[in-house]
Amino acid sequence: MPLVTSKELLLTAQKNAYAVGAFNVENMEMVQAVIEAAQEARSPVILQTTPSTLRYGTPGLYCAMAAALAQNATVPVVMHLDHGSSFALAAQALRAGYTSIMIDGSKLPLEENIALTKKVVEMCAPAGVPVEGELGRVGGKEDDVESETSGYTDPQEALRFEEETGLSSMAVGVGTAHGVYATAPVLNTALIAQLRGMLSSPMVLHGASGLSDEAIRECIARGICKVNFATELRIAYTGGVRETLTPQVFDPKAYGKAARERVKELVKNRMAVCGCAGTC
Repeated sequence: MPLVTSKELLLTAQKNAYAVGAFNVENMEMVQAVIEAAQEARSPVILQTTPSTLRYGTPGLYCAMAAALAQNATVPVVMHLDHGSSFALAAQALRAGYTSIMIDGSKLPLEENIALTKKVVEMCAPAGVPVEGELGRVGGKEDDVESETSGYTDPQEALRFEEETGLSSMAVGVGTAHGVYATAPVLNTALIAQLRGMLSSPMVLHGASGLSDEAIRECIARGICKVNFATELRIAYTGGVRETLTPQVFDPKAYGKAARERVKELVKNRMAVCGCAGTC
């Protein structure tokens, strides 16, 4: 089927107390792996690319791969811009055919974050494309996104952010971090529940790579509707390449296939944890 937007998928997840898995992809094999996993798990799925990935390729290239593979799938597939770093990049992704856009103004003062997010919402509205905003910082480093500390989302600011921007979903800071965790993070799941009682828009959890299954399920039970996975997919892909690549192997398809299988199995596992497996 054609690519779909994330709006109805996340509202359905919110209504039924599960989360949709969102997976960062870097190349054709990872796009194939994620969509194959979704097909086998009978799950909706969100593919994501970050600004650094879009410098490696282009929005048009990644969207074309996703659209071509989604056309033959029987489950809903979304193409999402993750951590959009500017209005210009958001516009570029929208023109390329992305069906969901994130604009990350979380490092800006609140008023500037509101203004930027609202501007992107207004741009995407005529095309019916939903926008994810972020309030409260997710710590750690992922591509261009780096923060030394995790900043919790302020509930009153979140309410104002939702009302004044008109966003469709909100990434919240509850103690997670991008990258690989050195120690298990302390998650403020009570804050998730508090925000769920105040906000109407679905909430997004960034920095889920490396979290325990129990921690992810607890966040979802408290109100998270979209969970992002990036670093662990890269680790799985690279592990598949390392295991297969020997001096005698020179065909990229050989180690690409092994890496693809590693990513597919990981994604299927994460879909089961999120509760979205079997919902299609």
